[in-house]
Amino acid sequence: MRTYDHQPSGTVDRARQLRRDATDVERRLLRALREKLGTHKWRHQMPVGPYFTDIACFASRLVVELDGGQHAEAADYDAARTRFIEAQGYRVIRFWNNDVMQNLDGVLETIATSLPPLPLGAGRGEGEHVSSKGSPSPSRGFAAHPSLKGRGSEARSAGRARVTP
Repeated sequence: MRTYDHQPSGTVDRARQLRRDATDVERRLLRALREKLGTHKWRHQMPVGPYFTDIACFASRLVVELDGGQHAEAADYDAARTRFIEAQGYRVIRFWNNDVMQNLDGVLETIATSLPPLPLGAGRGEGEHVSSKGSPSPSRGFAAHPSLKGRGSEARSAGRARVTP
């Protein structure tokens, strides 16, 4: 599904520019999500109304926002932005940049538990196929992934997502 159909002129160029100028934190988390949760399709700088999400899974209606120090000063703007995105049917979870850099496994575990299970036979779509080698199976769930095996409770307690109610 295209998300640009009802966007103003220049939206595609702006999204491309934001992707080119991505922070190290955004790049690191996006790479990890695509490697560890590859059965879901992750979009970077996806437009939702007048806003661009840091990372989103369109099919699961999940938006992951990454906050640096500047977000402490922009709390009202972030709250309005989150309300708008949630009104469009998305669930928004937020992480501080330092959580992603220092506790990537915990962040991934928190995101994985926020994802609804994919229907049988569903995958990334759009002609892309994920090999079964090292990828989690929708029937086995995320915890079966070899890189996270044995880290479940440790990762969950370490990940400090700020989920908006």
